[in-house]
Amino acid sequence: MLLVLAMAAALWGVGHLMGAPRQARLIMVGLLYVGVLMLHLVLPDGHPLRMATGESAALWLILGGGVVLVLIYRAGLGWLRGKAQAREAAEAPAPTPGSFGESELDRYARHIVLREIGGPGQKRLKAGRVLVIGAGGLGAPALQYLAAAGVGTIGVIDDDTVENANLQRQVIHRDRDIGKAKVFSAEAAITAQNPHVTVKPYHRRLDDGIAAGLFAEYDVILDGTDNFATRYLANRTAVALGRPLVSGALSQWEGQLSVFHPKESGPCYQCLFPEAPAPGLAPSCAEAGVLGPLPGVVGAMMAVEAVKLLTGAGQPLRGEMLIYDALWGETRKIATKRRGDCPVCG
Repeated sequence: MLLVLAMAAALWGVGHLMGAPRQARLIMVGLLYVGVLMLHLVLPDGHPLRMATGESAALWLILGGGVVLVLIYRAGLGWLRGKAQAREAAEAPAPTPGSFGESELDRYARHIVLREIGGPGQKRLKAGRVLVIGAGGLGAPALQYLAAAGVGTIGVIDDDTVENANLQRQVIHRDRDIGKAKVFSAEAAITAQNPHVTVKPYHRRLDDGIAAGLFAEYDVILDGTDNFATRYLANRTAVALGRPLVSGALSQWEGQLSVFHPKESGPCYQCLFPEAPAPGLAPSCAEAGVLGPLPGVVGAMMAVEAVKLLTGAGQPLRGEMLIYDALWGETRKIATKRRGDCPVCG
């Protein structure tokens, strides 16, 4: 009998060293047990193999019965433990809306210790709803930092798909996402980054038919588009609904950023740009080129403005435009004024 037990121990040890899973090692030992038991049941009394493995089948039957009883006992304990845990979970009080779990408190600790944000500000971020128009160069970093900051609901609208040429600057997407809708690629990245936020992807182009209904669901709108028709539509809709519009733009080495919210103060987008430039005067990034890290800088600044608007921290860029020149490492701010004859907010 000692010989068989030694063989079982050897099988278990070798399986462990080879990285075999626990279930596979149990099967190996079980097969050894069945083999020995069959020898005792088949071979006659006094056979050398029976003599070498314990002489009688009774010992092996008793051993097997003991193991079965232990397994049944452990299974019963597991069932009782699971039932108790399920009862505790059912009787536990529901979490208070806006409250934070331990993981969230640890995640947002650096925000909570900021005097300007603190716990109340972080709660406002969790309750906040931000819509990002465009999941491209500006939208990509803005989405990532909004999610990391703990904005509770993030919408993203874009009708485009990921292309290889996007990956030089649109850092939310990966090579494996080429050909995938940008909003779904962004949704997967955001969810992987922060499972505590809700992402609402809209795989379509923003148009007059849906703009008002969509904007009404959000507190802050971020415009990271690259065409003037969408910019003017976003501005009109945001002004009509009284929503702050964080607008960013890029060109080669330069970016600009402003917050348009005439309901509070300052001009709207069309006060500054009454008409779209003539064709060719404002070439796209594909035509003029753009520095890869530049959208990250400006997009992150857009996320900062959204956080300030939601939490009430600091002074948003209302009535001001921030211009960043990456080539020469310069930033400057210019004052912006509302036009009395503006067809949108005048």
